[in-house]
Amino acid sequence: MKSKLSNKKLLEIYKNLLLPRLIEERMLILLRQGKISKWFSGIGQEAISVGATFALNKGDVIFPMHRNLGVFTTREVDLKTLFCQLMGKDGGFTKSRERSFHFGAPDYNIVGMISHLAAMLPVACGVSYIKKIKQKDEIAIAFIGDGATSEGDFHEALNLAAVWKLPVIFLIENNGYGLSTPTLEQYACTNLSDRGIGYGMKSHTIDGNNVLEVYDTISKSAKYCRSNKGPVLIEAKTFRIRGHEEASGVSYVPESLISTWKKKDPVKLFEDYLLDKKILTKKSISLMIAKIKKSFESDIDFAINSKIEETNRDNELNDVYEKEVQIKYPKSRGSQEIRFVDAISSALHAKMKFDKSVILMGQDIAEYGGVFKITKGFLDDFGSDRIKNTPIIESGIIGAAMGMSLEGYKPIVEMQFADFVSCGFNQIVNNLAKTKYRWNQAVNVTIRMPSGGGMGAGPFHSQSNESWFTQVPGLKVVYPSSPQDAKGLLIQSIDDPNPVIFFEHKGLYRSIKSNVDDGLYSIEIGRGSIVKEGNSLSIITYGIGVHWAIESVSKLPLELQHKIEIIDLRSLVPWDKQLVLESIKKTNRAMILHEATHTSGFGAEIAATISEEAFENLDAPVMRLASLDTPIPFSQDIERNIFWPKSHIEDKIIELLDF
Repeated sequence: MKSKLSNKKLLEIYKNLLLPRLIEERMLILLRQGKISKWFSGIGQEAISVGATFALNKGDVIFPMHRNLGVFTTREVDLKTLFCQLMGKDGGFTKSRERSFHFGAPDYNIVGMISHLAAMLPVACGVSYIKKIKQKDEIAIAFIGDGATSEGDFHEALNLAAVWKLPVIFLIENNGYGLSTPTLEQYACTNLSDRGIGYGMKSHTIDGNNVLEVYDTISKSAKYCRSNKGPVLIEAKTFRIRGHEEASGVSYVPESLISTWKKKDPVKLFEDYLLDKKILTKKSISLMIAKIKKSFESDIDFAINSKIEETNRDNELNDVYEKEVQIKYPKSRGSQEIRFVDAISSALHAKMKFDKSVILMGQDIAEYGGVFKITKGFLDDFGSDRIKNTPIIESGIIGAAMGMSLEGYKPIVEMQFADFVSCGFNQIVNNLAKTKYRWNQAVNVTIRMPSGGGMGAGPFHSQSNESWFTQVPGLKVVYPSSPQDAKGLLIQSIDDPNPVIFFEHKGLYRSIKSNVDDGLYSIEIGRGSIVKEGNSLSIITYGIGVHWAIESVSKLPLELQHKIEIIDLRSLVPWDKQLVLESIKKTNRAMILHEATHTSGFGAEIAATISEEAFENLDAPVMRLASLDTPIPFSQDIERNIFWPKSHIEDKIIELLDF
């Protein structure tokens, strides 16, 4: 070991190494006593957490993992709060909603992980991107294990960071095993840092048990990032002395290997270095250990004696979503007849002009203007910092959007086609949707979803996949049918502090027109509308289904047309249950119509609710009309006449009225 640091700094590093080690030794006792339920040991890896965190500035954002106690202690997180968190007690960071080290601590610039470990790397890209465009002298650093470097998000994040030259450090803790799988079964390259070469980024392999080497490498890498030279990939080689978690044990690890690495204990190695330099003595070490143990014992006692978090159903439900924001815009002075596609473009342009925190990302959206030309000309108006072409990395971009949101921005992600969102599913359902509930961090991200069929585009460009997301708490799902609604709902979605999945039916883009208010206005998410009033049958629908219903009813005899009420839900999460139930009480019959396939489509939720809450008002069974339970055919003839339910609507209306 060599260092140019002062003795004072060296002693500070040593104290920071000791603290997580001593805390963890105490935690292992508490685990055996049943005071904590689970523990992922970082013993033997402390030099990476401590050395890296010690080298950073307070404004730098850290994305730790479950063995990085040293990150929290070096950042001087309040220990009472930390111990309450670890024990699931009142006063923790997350109201007992998260396990050890999955929580975020925004006051300390620490972002909470999810169990899909590589998923946090794209989020770090988003944070670092905002640091870059705001010209802040700050960076992001994301920890990851050797096993998780095989995941797609790892590669998407590295690619994005390199292409955008982001000020971010990716720090691999290579501890020899991914759970029980040794590294030789995880990757074929000599060093994991070699993967950085393929992405065109600077990379290093270091001794992760040498705290001074860690500190020095991170310090230099952070300086490199701050000078806008791009990202850095660092592989810190270490070893996991204990099991993946305490319950798993280490029976799969050769004893000789454990014995070898115990001799490389980072705390002992640094201690010996300080003894050799006469900076410490055996006596001063003993006194220091006793003092540190005493410093946190009262905090542990506080946590042990604290009450278990008490809650109720209302409290839990109220914390899933951030309170909706309603911005008052100047009243429109006029309107003009425009197409659905133009309404979407108008909403985006007006909102970006009004609010500089809005960023639009997607494939081919800059010079090309997107596949549907919705953002044509936007690059000239708003510049490349806010109109970002992206690589083909759906998960990476959605994760980056979350990171931008953590920095106070309002990112909008355009899926080229809604079908492609499956590649980013994890980021949406496990990261975006759950973060508010987990550690009270609002995530303002809007994902635009060009969806639906009718154009002979086949099974990968035509799906109506809204029900994939309606079952996920924490998401809002919007599906407008008219240009006026599309503009107002999109503006409100961008303003909403929660993640919103915004569906735009491609078949409506250029096929319908209506008067749309000029300027900015918003429409409340969760409020449906009555498109046509009637007294004998309620058709509940959304998106293109609204137009199917209007067209089908217009073909009925005049004496039947007035009997039909058409409700446009406009949004599915939340959906206007009250409006629907009031309509059913008036008409006594219900037909639910949507383009998505029949089984487990959103219509099933509406039908169940009507049956549960308005059964006594029904004069006929609730009817669902939906598409055939098959993949979407390429043939337009098959799609329109067999797959779609459109051709059956009139017959089913008469059947219900005659019941």
